[in-house]
Amino acid sequence: MINNKQITIFEGQKIRRLWDEKKEKWYFSVVDIIQALIQQIDYQTARKYWNKLKERLKKEGNESVSNCHQLKFEAADGKFYLTDAADVEVILRLIQSVPSPKAEPFKLWLARVGYERIQETVDPEKSINRGRMNWQRMGRSQKWIQQRMMGQEIRNKLTDYWKNNEVKEQDEYAILTNIIHQEWSDLSVKEHKKLKKLKTENLRDHMSDAELVFTALAELSTRQIAETMKTKGLEENKIPAVKGGRIAKNARLELEQKTGKKIISKENFLQFHKNGKKLIKK
Repeated sequence: MINNKQITIFEGQKIRRLWDEKKEKWYFSVVDIIQALIQQIDYQTARKYWNKLKERLKKEGNESVSNCHQLKFEAADGKFYLTDAADVEVILRLIQSVPSPKAEPFKLWLARVGYERIQETVDPEKSINRGRMNWQRMGRSQKWIQQRMMGQEIRNKLTDYWKNNEVKEQDEYAILTNIIHQEWSDLSVKEHKKLKKLKTENLRDHMSDAELVFTALAELSTRQIAETMKTKGLEENKIPAVKGGRIAKNARLELEQKTGKKIISKENFLQFHKNGKKLIKK
């Protein structure tokens, strides 16, 4: 279900957007984006421009148009009307088809990101170093970064096992990940993100040291149990997912009992001082 209507600003232009809770992504009004790019005050003129552009792109076989969705956005008159909407990936592709000076920053950004991805394919160490630098800029401690990277390596070994044993990527990975997470934390991934007031952000990037440790323990246990059981496919791998998550849960409960402190935290890394180093506690 789509909800949580919000407005964002691009170059002084209001852009309507809708949050899809199920897919966990924003959908933006395409006409609003077009209106901002062509610097058109009149909404109807921008809509006509988009309709002509859409026809041309369809004739050219551009798949971006087919990836747009019809969603209801609130108009200036307070009523809701169906209009074309797209996620960030599709919007960035459409922007490249609009001859506008305002589109250039997006094109340059896309070119830079594309170049970085190519370089990382050739030399994976570049990807690791870039991740470390990004976390440092966000104010993470060296201890946190080491824990995050160790957890990612454990996660990668688990997904490698799934990939090699008939588990389909994306949807089935998400199902198994959610089982593991719910078992050890008593919260689904979505519930944990909601507790931390996150939307599109990566949950693991906002975990505490302890949360990262128990996530890693749960996924390490899951992989080792799966390897022992030689599980294949989604249904068989649900069993080690439950067992692995439960091992971490038992350890969590025991630690909480000894310390009197809860492991699951509502804190996140969204709020910083301007220098980007000191976390502001809520």
